[in-house]
Amino acid sequence: MVTASSRPHPAEAAAFIANPKRASWHDQTLWFVRSKRDRAASTIPEWEELRQAASQIKQHTLANLGDLLEQFERNAQARGAVVHWARDAAEHNEIVLRLLQEHGAKKIVKSKSMLTEECHLNPFLERNGIEVVDTDLGEWIVQLRKEPPSHIVMPAIHTKREEIGELFHEHIGTEKGATDPLYLTRAARKELRQKFLNADAGLTGVNFAIAETGGFVVCTNEGNADLGTSLPKLHIACMGIEKLIPKAADLGVFLRLLARSATGQPITTYSTHFHGPRNPECELHIVLVDNGRSDILSTDEFRRSLNCIRCGACMNTCPVYRRSGGHSYHNTVPGPIGSILGAASDAKKHYSLPHACSLCGSCSDVCPVKIDLHSQLYTWRNKLVLKNLLPESKKAGMKAASAIFSHPWLYRLLGRAARFWVPKLPRFLVYNPLNPWGKQRELPEFPKTSFRERMAVRKSAASGAAPTANGHETSSSSSHH
Repeated sequence: MVTASSRPHPAEAAAFIANPKRASWHDQTLWFVRSKRDRAASTIPEWEELRQAASQIKQHTLANLGDLLEQFERNAQARGAVVHWARDAAEHNEIVLRLLQEHGAKKIVKSKSMLTEECHLNPFLERNGIEVVDTDLGEWIVQLRKEPPSHIVMPAIHTKREEIGELFHEHIGTEKGATDPLYLTRAARKELRQKFLNADAGLTGVNFAIAETGGFVVCTNEGNADLGTSLPKLHIACMGIEKLIPKAADLGVFLRLLARSATGQPITTYSTHFHGPRNPECELHIVLVDNGRSDILSTDEFRRSLNCIRCGACMNTCPVYRRSGGHSYHNTVPGPIGSILGAASDAKKHYSLPHACSLCGSCSDVCPVKIDLHSQLYTWRNKLVLKNLLPESKKAGMKAASAIFSHPWLYRLLGRAARFWVPKLPRFLVYNPLNPWGKQRELPEFPKTSFRERMAVRKSAASGAAPTANGHETSSSSSHH
């Protein structure tokens, strides 16, 4: 069971990579999904134009968010929905609980919703006597394991089928040792079907809400959101205020980007449109949640992080996430985008997340809405220094680096010494507990000469000058005199 922890990301990541086989398997699995994304994107000649259009639509939305939210509310109410506003997670949870209690609902089926994970809705409802069942298969698996999701699209990506087989044997009585995916999926489907039939209410997230129509779209691959909202008379949809887009015509841009970026599919299996309650006997309630989003919107540096459509592409490509696992972030949304949002929500708690980044820029390259993720992570590092949240270990390292880089003679001296001595040292002096960097890494082979010395040789060859030992040139004419 994963519990809340105050340990920084490096400490949690160390626990994940302590099992090298799992870490390698996790890395390769996510890279496989990233590769599928690349193949899917390559089939769309106008892919970059779609990304640019999506980015511009989102920027327009955020610039006019207040007006568009009011337009959405008016149009949703005109279609028979009831709209609620929640300032934070606590208010969101209270609204959902009140609606369930007013309808006498004791059992609810829930489709995947990262917002409700963010608000910790499940444990809140359970404390108040409500049975909550996550019906997305991956979400249900982590719910049975009493864990949070480790990925926003593939919540149980960190588990192997042998573990799922044992989990199902314990909870729903499947054959012990069963690992066949088809058998396990059918067993889960049979068990969840009864939960759907007995539910008093259905709860969903929202992928896209459309201001122009007052409707919203939920995207799934399992159809669980459709079944969960078709049987009960009460449907509660919970959405962050950033999920809005202005017009129905904009929706096609995002649907073409979402599934290809997330899993490499042309489109999600189910893209379900909701426009008011399905009949006069039913009710649709939409809860619009801020929970810190307005604070992010007010910042010039991080506003564009609200463009996110939760595809998970940045996680699938991130070399840190792939090798450290989602639970090491201890944030509802892990990976690059989660490191930005986590620091924005609680910089003191999540101070280590902006450093869980190699600044390779791959996340920004694959983001379907062109969020400058690596730039924002770099900016957060500066903010953490200003907030005095940089760990002493990093401060010491930065001071040492500053001293070396500000004295070129010292930099050259240490470089020359390292090239000469480090290859000669016994391995245990280089790779030991005092060098955590070397736990899973090997130093590259040291060159015989520095870059500066090589350039001096090249220049001397071109000009006829003889390079000196420190890399500077001495012309033949000056040496003659």
